[in-house]
Amino acid sequence: MATLITVQSRQAGPTTLEASIRSHRVMVDRPEAKGGADRGPMGGELLLAALGGCFASTLFAAVAARQADVRDVEVTIVGTLEEHPSRFSAVAMTVAATTGDADAFERLVTMAERGCIVANTLRGAVDLRVEAVARTPA
Repeated sequence: MATLITVQSRQAGPTTLEASIRSHRVMVDRPEAKGGADRGPMGGELLLAALGGCFASTLFAAVAARQADVRDVEVTIVGTLEEHPSRFSAVAMTVAATTGDADAFERLVTMAERGCIVANTLRGAVDLRVEAVARTPA
């Protein structure tokens, strides 16, 4: 059975929307250079942040379940923005972490990619690429 997730939004200024997500509030706006008030990130930026957050949450759960030696996780996401219509044609995510087992880390990254709701939604709609970068402990 499908689960429904609801996000309520309301106008909070001439160019600003306030999204209510559970007990959280997020302002969405355009930068001043694009005619906005810059009161929050743009929707496209939040889409990329949502991918990173969803992915990291799934990765953290996989790491904890396996008591894996993975720490200091960093996720960098770059979206390639096209025009006419405006959209992301490609998204590249680099996942770096300190680990004593690079092979296990790569497997965990693959598992997180497969379990991430946002990645699964975007896959097929954009060229989604994920790279794992294992740093050795100092």
